[in-house]
Amino acid sequence: MRPFELTAPATVEDALSDAGTFLAGGTTLVDLMKLDVLTPERVLDINALPLRGIDTGDALRFGALERMSDIAAHPGVYPMISRALLQSASQQLRNMASIGGNLMQRTRCTYFRDVTMPCNRRDPGSGCPARSGANRMHAVLGASDACVATHASDVAVALVALDAQVTLASADGSRTVPLAGFYRLPGDTPHVETDLRPGELITEVVVPRLDWAANSTYVKVRDRQSYEFALCSAAVALDVRDSRIVDARVAAGGVATVPWRLTAVEDALRGAPVTQESFEAAAAHAADGAVPLSQNGYKIPLLQRTVIRALRELTQAEPTEGIRA
Repeated sequence: MRPFELTAPATVEDALSDAGTFLAGGTTLVDLMKLDVLTPERVLDINALPLRGIDTGDALRFGALERMSDIAAHPGVYPMISRALLQSASQQLRNMASIGGNLMQRTRCTYFRDVTMPCNRRDPGSGCPARSGANRMHAVLGASDACVATHASDVAVALVALDAQVTLASADGSRTVPLAGFYRLPGDTPHVETDLRPGELITEVVVPRLDWAANSTYVKVRDRQSYEFALCSAAVALDVRDSRIVDARVAAGGVATVPWRLTAVEDALRGAPVTQESFEAAAAHAADGAVPLSQNGYKIPLLQRTVIRALRELTQAEPTEGIRA
Protein backbone atom coordinates (compact mmCIF):
# COMPACT_ATOMS: atom_id res chain seq x y z
CA MET A 1 0.00 0.00 0.00
CA ARG A 2 1.29 3.42 -0.95
CA PRO A 3 1.35 6.42 1.43
CA PHE A 4 -1.81 8.53 1.55
CA GLU A 5 -3.30 11.37 3.56
CA LEU A 6 -6.29 10.52 5.78
CA THR A 7 -8.84 13.07 6.96
CA ALA A 8 -12.24 12.74 8.67
CA PRO A 9 -14.75 15.43 7.64
CA ALA A 10 -17.36 16.18 10.30
CA THR A 11 -20.21 17.20 7.98
CA VAL A 12 -21.51 16.23 4.56
CA GLU A 13 -20.71 19.75 3.36
CA ASP A 14 -17.11 19.37 4.49
CA ALA A 15 -16.82 16.02 2.73
CA LEU A 16 -18.24 17.37 -0.53
CA SER A 17 -15.94 20.37 -0.53
CA ASP A 18 -12.80 18.26 -0.03
CA ALA A 19 -11.25 16.38 -2.94
CA GLY A 20 -10.44 12.79 -2.13
CA THR A 21 -11.61 9.18 -2.11
CA PHE A 22 -14.45 8.37 0.29
CA LEU A 23 -13.89 5.61 2.87
CA ALA A 24 -16.88 3.99 4.61
CA GLY A 25 -16.53 0.36 5.72
CA GLY A 26 -13.38 0.00 3.66
CA THR A 27 -14.00 -3.65 2.83
CA THR A 28 -13.40 -3.01 -0.89
CA LEU A 29 -11.31 0.16 -0.94
CA VAL A 30 -8.65 -1.05 1.48
CA ASP A 31 -8.27 -4.37 -0.36
CA LEU A 32 -7.72 -2.57 -3.67
CA MET A 33 -5.28 -0.13 -2.09
CA LYS A 34 -3.25 -3.04 -0.75
CA LEU A 35 -3.10 -4.48 -4.27
CA ASP A 36 -2.16 -1.10 -5.80
CA VAL A 37 -5.26 -1.30 -7.97
CA LEU A 38 -6.35 1.99 -6.40
CA THR A 39 -3.74 4.48 -5.22
CA PRO A 40 -5.54 7.54 -3.81
CA GLU A 41 -3.36 10.30 -2.43
CA ARG A 42 -6.12 11.57 -0.12
CA VAL A 43 -8.74 9.43 1.68
CA LEU A 44 -11.78 10.90 3.44
CA ASP A 45 -13.14 8.79 6.31
CA ILE A 46 -16.88 9.59 6.19
CA ASN A 47 -18.05 7.37 9.04
CA ALA A 48 -18.83 10.36 11.28
CA LEU A 49 -21.31 11.79 8.77
CA PRO A 50 -25.04 11.66 9.63
CA LEU A 51 -25.88 9.21 6.86
CA ARG A 52 -27.51 6.47 8.90
CA GLY A 53 -31.05 5.38 9.62
CA ILE A 54 -33.52 2.76 8.40
CA ASP A 55 -37.11 3.80 7.66
CA THR A 56 -39.80 1.33 6.57
CA GLY A 57 -42.68 3.80 6.32
CA ASP A 58 -43.95 5.06 2.96
CA ALA A 59 -40.85 3.55 1.37
CA LEU A 60 -37.77 1.68 2.53
CA ARG A 61 -35.00 4.20 3.17
CA PHE A 62 -31.47 3.27 4.10
CA GLY A 63 -28.84 5.83 5.01
CA ALA A 64 -25.77 5.17 2.89
CA LEU A 65 -23.62 4.39 5.96
CA GLU A 66 -26.01 1.80 7.40
CA ARG A 67 -24.19 -1.50 7.80
CA MET A 68 -25.30 -4.47 5.75
CA SER A 69 -25.92 -6.65 8.82
CA ASP A 70 -28.21 -4.05 10.42
CA ILE A 71 -30.35 -3.70 7.28
CA ALA A 72 -30.59 -7.47 6.87
CA ALA A 73 -31.90 -7.85 10.44
CA HIS A 74 -34.34 -4.94 10.40
CA PRO A 75 -38.09 -5.74 10.52
CA GLY A 76 -39.97 -4.68 7.42
CA VAL A 77 -37.08 -5.12 5.01
CA TYR A 78 -38.22 -7.27 2.09
CA PRO A 79 -36.92 -10.86 2.19
CA MET A 80 -35.04 -10.60 -1.12
CA ILE A 81 -33.00 -7.70 0.29
CA SER A 82 -32.29 -9.42 3.61
CA ARG A 83 -31.33 -12.70 1.96
CA ALA A 84 -29.08 -11.01 -0.58
CA LEU A 85 -27.28 -9.22 2.24
CA LEU A 86 -26.97 -12.32 4.40
CA GLN A 87 -25.43 -14.26 1.52
CA SER A 88 -22.85 -11.52 0.94
CA ALA A 89 -19.36 -11.97 2.42
CA SER A 90 -18.84 -13.06 6.03
CA GLN A 91 -20.58 -11.88 9.18
CA GLN A 92 -17.53 -9.81 10.13
CA LEU A 93 -17.51 -8.04 6.75
CA ARG A 94 -21.28 -7.49 6.86
CA ASN A 95 -20.81 -5.78 10.22
CA MET A 96 -18.32 -3.37 8.63
CA ALA A 97 -19.57 -2.84 5.08
CA SER A 98 -22.00 -0.02 4.35
CA ILE A 99 -24.92 -0.25 1.94
CA GLY A 100 -23.57 2.66 -0.10
CA GLY A 101 -20.13 1.10 -0.29
CA ASN A 102 -21.60 -2.24 -1.30
CA LEU A 103 -23.33 -0.63 -4.27
CA MET A 104 -20.05 0.99 -5.29
CA GLN A 105 -17.85 -2.10 -4.95
CA ARG A 106 -15.61 -2.95 -7.87
CA THR A 107 -15.58 -6.14 -9.90
CA ARG A 108 -13.82 -9.24 -8.60
CA CYS A 109 -12.38 -10.02 -12.03
CA THR A 110 -8.91 -11.45 -11.39
CA TYR A 111 -7.44 -9.49 -14.29
CA PHE A 112 -8.73 -6.23 -12.81
CA ARG A 113 -7.18 -7.03 -9.44
CA ASP A 114 -3.82 -8.15 -10.85
CA VAL A 115 -1.83 -5.02 -11.72
CA THR A 116 0.66 -7.07 -13.75
CA MET A 117 -2.11 -7.86 -16.28
CA PRO A 118 -3.82 -5.56 -18.79
CA CYS A 119 -7.37 -4.51 -17.95
CA ASN A 120 -9.52 -1.89 -19.65
CA ARG A 121 -11.33 -1.06 -16.42
CA ARG A 122 -8.12 -0.35 -14.58
CA ASP A 123 -6.02 0.90 -17.53
CA PRO A 124 -8.24 2.05 -20.43
CA GLY A 125 -7.06 0.81 -23.79
CA SER A 126 -4.79 -1.92 -22.41
CA GLY A 127 -7.07 -4.81 -23.42
CA CYS A 128 -9.32 -7.46 -21.91
CA PRO A 129 -7.43 -10.76 -21.50
CA ALA A 130 -10.51 -12.43 -20.03
CA ARG A 131 -12.12 -12.63 -23.45
CA SER A 132 -9.61 -15.29 -24.54
CA GLY A 133 -8.26 -16.32 -21.14
CA ALA A 134 -9.75 -17.67 -17.92
CA ASN A 135 -13.37 -16.56 -18.13
CA ARG A 136 -15.43 -19.15 -16.24
CA MET A 137 -16.67 -16.49 -13.79
CA HIS A 138 -17.33 -13.80 -16.37
CA ALA A 139 -20.43 -12.27 -17.93
CA VAL A 140 -22.67 -13.68 -20.64
CA LEU A 141 -24.97 -10.63 -20.64
CA GLY A 142 -24.16 -6.96 -21.10
CA ALA A 143 -20.54 -7.54 -22.09
CA SER A 144 -18.54 -5.82 -24.81
CA ASP A 145 -15.28 -6.32 -26.66
CA ALA A 146 -13.65 -4.10 -24.03
CA CYS A 147 -14.90 -5.85 -20.86
CA VAL A 148 -16.68 -9.03 -19.73
CA ALA A 149 -16.36 -8.57 -15.93
CA THR A 150 -19.40 -9.36 -13.79
CA HIS A 151 -20.89 -6.98 -11.25
CA ALA A 152 -20.08 -8.14 -7.72
CA SER A 153 -22.94 -6.89 -5.51
CA ASP A 154 -25.67 -9.27 -4.37
CA VAL A 155 -27.99 -6.69 -2.84
CA ALA A 156 -27.82 -4.50 -5.95
CA VAL A 157 -29.60 -7.31 -7.82
CA ALA A 158 -32.50 -7.27 -5.36
CA LEU A 159 -32.62 -3.47 -5.34
CA VAL A 160 -32.71 -3.25 -9.14
CA ALA A 161 -35.60 -5.73 -9.18
CA LEU A 162 -37.47 -3.45 -6.75
CA ASP A 163 -36.86 -0.22 -8.74
CA ALA A 164 -34.65 1.25 -6.01
CA GLN A 165 -33.17 4.72 -6.33
CA VAL A 166 -30.04 6.31 -4.93
CA THR A 167 -29.75 9.89 -3.73
CA LEU A 168 -26.49 11.54 -4.77
CA ALA A 169 -25.18 14.69 -3.11
CA SER A 170 -22.60 17.14 -4.40
CA ALA A 171 -21.48 20.66 -3.60
CA ASP A 172 -24.02 21.84 -6.21
CA GLY A 173 -27.01 20.04 -4.63
CA SER A 174 -28.53 16.57 -4.79
CA ARG A 175 -30.21 14.37 -7.34
CA THR A 176 -31.98 11.02 -7.30
CA VAL A 177 -31.41 8.40 -9.98
CA PRO A 178 -32.80 4.88 -10.52
CA LEU A 179 -30.24 2.29 -9.46
CA ALA A 180 -30.77 0.41 -12.74
CA GLY A 181 -29.64 3.52 -14.63
CA PHE A 182 -26.87 4.31 -12.17
CA TYR A 183 -24.80 1.36 -13.41
CA ARG A 184 -23.31 1.69 -16.88
CA LEU A 185 -22.73 -1.05 -19.41
CA PRO A 186 -19.03 -1.30 -20.31
CA GLY A 187 -19.32 -0.52 -24.00
CA ASP A 188 -15.99 0.96 -25.05
CA THR A 189 -15.55 2.84 -21.72
CA PRO A 190 -15.58 0.09 -19.06
CA HIS A 191 -13.57 2.28 -16.67
CA VAL A 192 -16.70 4.45 -16.30
CA GLU A 193 -18.76 2.07 -14.20
CA THR A 194 -21.50 4.31 -12.78
CA ASP A 195 -23.29 7.59 -13.32
CA LEU A 196 -21.58 9.02 -10.22
CA ARG A 197 -20.09 12.40 -11.07
CA PRO A 198 -16.81 13.71 -9.65
CA GLY A 199 -17.30 14.86 -6.06
CA GLU A 200 -20.68 13.13 -5.63
CA LEU A 201 -21.52 10.93 -2.65
CA ILE A 202 -24.32 8.38 -2.19
CA THR A 203 -26.35 9.57 0.81
CA GLU A 204 -29.45 7.36 0.74
CA VAL A 205 -30.98 4.31 -0.90
CA VAL A 206 -34.76 4.42 -1.44
CA VAL A 207 -36.94 1.42 -2.31
CA PRO A 208 -40.55 2.26 -3.33
CA ARG A 209 -43.14 0.47 -1.21
CA LEU A 210 -44.31 -2.75 -2.80
CA ASP A 211 -46.33 -4.72 -0.27
CA TRP A 212 -46.37 -7.95 -2.24
CA ALA A 213 -42.56 -7.96 -2.21
CA ALA A 214 -43.02 -9.59 1.19
CA ASN A 215 -43.32 -12.71 -1.00
CA SER A 216 -39.79 -12.59 -2.36
CA THR A 217 -36.50 -14.43 -2.22
CA TYR A 218 -32.89 -14.35 -3.35
CA VAL A 219 -31.26 -17.53 -4.63
CA LYS A 220 -27.48 -17.55 -5.00
CA VAL A 221 -25.50 -20.32 -6.70
CA ARG A 222 -21.76 -20.36 -5.97
CA ASP A 223 -18.79 -22.67 -5.80
CA ARG A 224 -18.99 -22.95 -2.03
CA GLN A 225 -21.71 -22.29 0.51
CA SER A 226 -20.32 -19.15 2.14
CA TYR A 227 -18.04 -16.18 1.50
CA GLU A 228 -18.06 -16.59 -2.26
CA PHE A 229 -19.28 -14.50 -5.16
CA ALA A 230 -22.16 -15.67 -7.33
CA LEU A 231 -21.85 -17.84 -10.38
CA CYS A 232 -25.51 -16.97 -10.81
CA SER A 233 -28.22 -15.46 -8.64
CA ALA A 234 -31.89 -14.55 -8.94
CA ALA A 235 -33.94 -12.03 -6.99
CA VAL A 236 -37.64 -12.75 -7.42
CA ALA A 237 -40.85 -11.25 -5.99
CA LEU A 238 -44.29 -12.56 -6.91
CA ASP A 239 -47.85 -11.30 -6.48
CA VAL A 240 -49.90 -14.51 -6.55
CA ARG A 241 -53.69 -14.59 -6.33
CA ASP A 242 -55.95 -17.61 -6.85
CA SER A 243 -53.00 -19.70 -8.08
CA ARG A 244 -52.18 -17.22 -10.80
CA ILE A 245 -49.29 -14.75 -11.03
CA VAL A 246 -50.60 -11.19 -11.15
CA ASP A 247 -47.22 -9.47 -11.16
CA ALA A 248 -43.53 -10.30 -10.87
CA ARG A 249 -40.15 -8.71 -10.33
CA VAL A 250 -37.07 -10.67 -11.45
CA ALA A 251 -33.40 -9.74 -11.69
CA ALA A 252 -30.18 -11.74 -12.02
CA GLY A 253 -26.63 -11.45 -10.75
CA GLY A 254 -23.35 -13.21 -11.42
CA VAL A 255 -24.06 -13.40 -15.14
CA ALA A 256 -23.90 -9.80 -16.34
CA THR A 257 -21.73 -6.71 -16.23
CA VAL A 258 -24.44 -4.90 -14.24
CA PRO A 259 -27.36 -6.13 -12.11
CA TRP A 260 -29.61 -7.52 -14.84
CA ARG A 261 -33.39 -6.99 -14.82
CA LEU A 262 -35.16 -9.90 -16.52
CA THR A 263 -38.14 -8.04 -17.98
CA ALA A 264 -38.91 -10.75 -20.53
CA VAL A 265 -39.25 -13.26 -17.70
CA GLU A 266 -41.52 -10.87 -15.81
CA ASP A 267 -43.71 -10.39 -18.88
CA ALA A 268 -44.02 -14.14 -19.39
CA LEU A 269 -45.00 -14.71 -15.77
CA ARG A 270 -47.77 -12.10 -15.58
CA GLY A 271 -51.11 -13.83 -15.91
CA ALA A 272 -49.56 -17.30 -15.93
CA PRO A 273 -50.74 -20.11 -13.64
CA VAL A 274 -48.52 -21.28 -10.80
CA THR A 275 -47.13 -24.38 -12.49
CA GLN A 276 -43.75 -25.83 -13.30
CA GLU A 277 -44.55 -25.53 -16.99
CA SER A 278 -45.21 -21.79 -16.66
CA PHE A 279 -41.96 -21.33 -14.77
CA GLU A 280 -39.97 -23.18 -17.41
CA ALA A 281 -41.56 -21.18 -20.22
CA ALA A 282 -40.78 -17.89 -18.48
CA ALA A 283 -37.26 -18.89 -17.44
CA ALA A 284 -36.47 -19.82 -21.04
CA HIS A 285 -36.24 -16.04 -21.63
CA ALA A 286 -33.79 -15.42 -18.78
CA ALA A 287 -30.72 -15.59 -21.00
CA ASP A 288 -32.16 -13.77 -24.01
CA GLY A 289 -29.26 -12.05 -25.76
CA ALA A 290 -26.56 -13.98 -23.90
CA VAL A 291 -23.16 -14.33 -25.57
CA PRO A 292 -21.04 -17.00 -23.87
CA LEU A 293 -17.26 -17.11 -23.87
CA SER A 294 -15.07 -20.21 -24.08
CA GLN A 295 -15.58 -21.31 -20.46
CA ASN A 296 -18.83 -19.78 -19.19
CA GLY A 297 -21.53 -21.18 -21.46
CA TYR A 298 -22.80 -23.19 -18.47
CA LYS A 299 -24.21 -19.94 -17.05
CA ILE A 300 -27.04 -19.90 -19.58
CA PRO A 301 -28.83 -23.08 -18.39
CA LEU A 302 -27.72 -22.31 -14.82
CA LEU A 303 -29.49 -18.95 -14.94
CA GLN A 304 -32.66 -20.55 -16.24
CA ARG A 305 -32.60 -23.20 -13.51
CA THR A 306 -31.86 -20.62 -10.82
CA VAL A 307 -34.89 -18.57 -11.80
CA ILE A 308 -37.07 -21.70 -11.74
CA ARG A 309 -35.71 -22.62 -8.32
CA ALA A 310 -36.61 -19.19 -6.93
CA LEU A 311 -40.10 -19.35 -8.43
CA ARG A 312 -40.69 -22.78 -6.92
CA GLU A 313 -39.42 -21.60 -3.55
CA LEU A 314 -42.00 -18.82 -3.49
CA THR A 315 -44.95 -20.90 -4.66
CA GLN A 316 -44.14 -24.45 -3.53
CA ALA A 317 -44.95 -25.63 -7.04
CA GLU A 318 -44.08 -29.25 -7.67
CA PRO A 319 -41.37 -29.98 -10.27
CA THR A 320 -42.28 -31.88 -13.39
CA GLU A 321 -41.06 -35.47 -13.25
CA GLY A 322 -37.51 -35.78 -14.51
CA ILE A 323 -36.86 -32.01 -14.38
CA ARG A 324 -34.62 -30.45 -11.77
CA ALA A 325 -33.99 -26.77 -11.14
